[in-house]
Amino acid sequence: MQANDVRVLKGAAIPALAVGLVAVVVAVILAGVQGALGAFIGVALVAVFFTVGLVAVSWAGRISPQMMMLAAIASYAVKVLLIMALLKAFENATAFSPRAFALTVVACTVAWTVGEMRGFMKLRLLYVEPEAGVSGQGHP
Repeated sequence: MQANDVRVLKGAAIPALAVGLVAVVVAVILAGVQGALGAFIGVALVAVFFTVGLVAVSWAGRISPQMMMLAAIASYAVKVLLIMALLKAFENATAFSPRAFALTVVACTVAWTVGEMRGFMKLRLLYVEPEAGVSGQGHP
């Protein structure tokens, strides 16, 4: 991963983990150990899914901008489908609180996404090649 990618990862993970910690505390107060376990599983799920997605996009970005876009769209689609499937699969779980799990996943996903957007907005990335000539202007 490049330094910019690490900064974006930290900028997204820290708020998501902070929200996750609050969710675990609230869940333990409201639903006991089962609530805390459900919230903890939700935090872990979001952290793993979104980290893997960011690493995949970063890796694809080194290949080409087209691959980066393809990886971003594919990882987003896979994350959404897997999270929906897991929320549905765990809706009647008895080992942990499915409600705490679901609410934590939603809250951490929002926090991660906002942190990631903020991280990308703070980067100073060139979106135009500085040495590239304009087509038809006589530049080689």
